[in-house]
Formats: sequence, structure tokens, C-alpha cells
Amino acid sequence: VIKIAVQANEIVDCIPVFRLIDRARGEGREVIAIAMGNAGIATRILGPSRGAFLTYGSLDEDSATAPGQVNARRLRSLYNIDAINEETMICGLVGKPAVHSVSPHIHNAAFAHEGVNGVYLPFEVSDVSSFVKRMVHPLTSELNWNLRGLSITAPHKQTVMECLDWIDHEAKEIGAVNTVVVEKDRLLGYNTDAAGFINPLRKRIGSLDGKQVAIIGAGGAARAAVWALKREGANVKMFVRDVSKVDRPCEPLASGSFSGYDLVVNATPVAPATREQLRGARLVYDLVYNPIETKLLYDAREAGCKTLGGLEMLVAQAKIQFELWTGTVPSESIMYESALTGLQS
Repeated sequence: VIKIAVQANEIVDCIPVFRLIDRARGEGREVIAIAMGNAGIATRILGPSRGAFLTYGSLDEDSATAPGQVNARRLRSLYNIDAINEETMICGLVGKPAVHSVSPHIHNAAFAHEGVNGVYLPFEVSDVSSFVKRMVHPLTSELNWNLRGLSITAPHKQTVMECLDWIDHEAKEIGAVNTVVVEKDRLLGYNTDAAGFINPLRKRIGSLDGKQVAIIGAGGAARAAVWALKREGANVKMFVRDVSKVDRPCEPLASGSFSGYDLVVNATPVAPATREQLRGARLVYDLVYNPIETKLLYDAREAGCKTLGGLEMLVAQAKIQFELWTGTVPSESIMYESALTGLQS
């Protein structure tokens, strides 16, 4: 049995590894071919279903013998590797970084609960255009695999739009795509962030009509939040660290006080506001979900504000993604509990 392990610097480095496995199977030869590193995780999980003799899993997180190695428990309990076959629907998270996301916990649990033959993987992608052209688009992909859908996260939500054949009107208006559906020979783009953002908010405070809202940030998540809030009739003002880098009206964050605002939304990956700035705000909504108790939420509670974490949004938008890919409405409670498990593991 021939073993070949190479370093994947980019996710497209997985292509020759997969093709080597395909060739060996066609010639009736046994081979183990693995792309090491975070960009090569797909070869470790999908290799056996394509004909690789075996894959490697460490006994635990601390005993991995190569970069990108997934422990044996996760291979079976999270990715259900023994059930993956040529018909398995493949979906995944496209981002950089992607490997620490709890999205695989959410979607793989939903696949199992709904009885769908599918697997959801982390795709660590630097160049999204190259990835889409060489591995995703049905007309140009160099791989024969049953890829059905993608979640798109930072920093690719805007860049990926240039790679798609059709974009939903809401995603166009928002200016960001976080969901891709592979349908026959086309790639379709959607934005589920807006609905995922607004649904938990409605449950918490009811109507948003006329509410005064401050959004901190100007990236893809912020765009979706602004669009959703304005559609609900809210009055929205954006705050950023550097006004010169933003192509829309914004206020400088350093001089911002959120006293009197009904809602303050953090759409950045950090804790951008001080306790004093938050004092007097009614509700602080942090879109960061890991950790569940962020510094911003802690400071907001200390300042007397009500709080809402980002895990509710993550699950709400993932539920819509799952339905777009499979046509099946998943259990939101199963997805939420799986996300909690992923955060605690």
C-alpha cells in the first residue's frame, strides 16, 4: 500500500490528491493519499469514500501526528465518516479561518436527524475565485464530487458574488452572499444572514418599527443587519473605527455614546465598545457566538443593558441554508443543541 502525504498550502492543492486516489482505484491499486494542513482536511474525511485504503485519526486533540489531522472520535461522531459514500451530498463552510467553526456540528447533526445522506466540512480557502473555478462550478470543476452547497464567511462574502451565475435580489441589495447552492450547471447565491439576524431579535423585543439602532461594523454581517433592520422600519446609524475606509455614511466609533438607543449591534469580531459607551442602551446584540459569553455582553450587562448572543443568529441562518440545499426543514432545537456541544468540546 503506497502512502503519500503532502502539504496543502491552498485548498486547490487537494485536487491532485483526490485525482491520485481516483486513478489508483481505476487501476485496482491500494493507496493512502492525504493533503496535510487545514486546507487539506477534506482529503482526510472524503478519501476513504473515494477509494483510499484508509485515513488517519488521532486518539485525541493533543496526540495528532500531522497538521490538519482530525481525531478519531470526531471522524465518526461529527463527520460520520463510515457512512460517507459516492452519493453523499457534500456541503461546507468557505472561509479563512474555517476549521474552528461550530457549523459542522450544526449541519452534520441536522443531516443525521433528518435522515439525509450528507456531510458538512470546513473548507479553508484563501483565494475564493480559484476555489470556485477549480473545485465548485459544475462547468469548470476539476473534481467529480457531489458538491451541493456552501456557507460563505469572512472574508469572502462579497468577493464570491463575482463567481456566481445568479444572485437572489435580497443578496444583491445587501451586497453580500453567505450561501451558495449548486443547481445543475449553475451556482446560485443567497443571503440568509438577514433573516437569521432578525428572527431572534423579533422574538426578544417584538416590532422594530421606529426603534433607534446602532450598528458597529461595516462588513458583510453589518450590511445584512442594516438591510434587515431598515426593512423592519428601524432607524439605523452605523459606527466604525475608521470612517475613511467605509463607502457609506458612518459615525466614528470612538466618539459614540449609545445611551438612548433601543438596540446596539456588534457586527465585528472584537469587543468594540466600552462599558461607559453602552450605558443607557436597552439591548446589546453581539453577533460573535464564540465564546457564548463575550466581553461585550459581559460589559453590557454590567452597564445595565439586556443582551442577546450570536449563537441564535448562527442557528437561524443555518436552518435556512439547510432547507435551500436539501429541501428539508431541519429541527432548530437539534441544531442549537449541537452548536452548544461544539462550543463545549
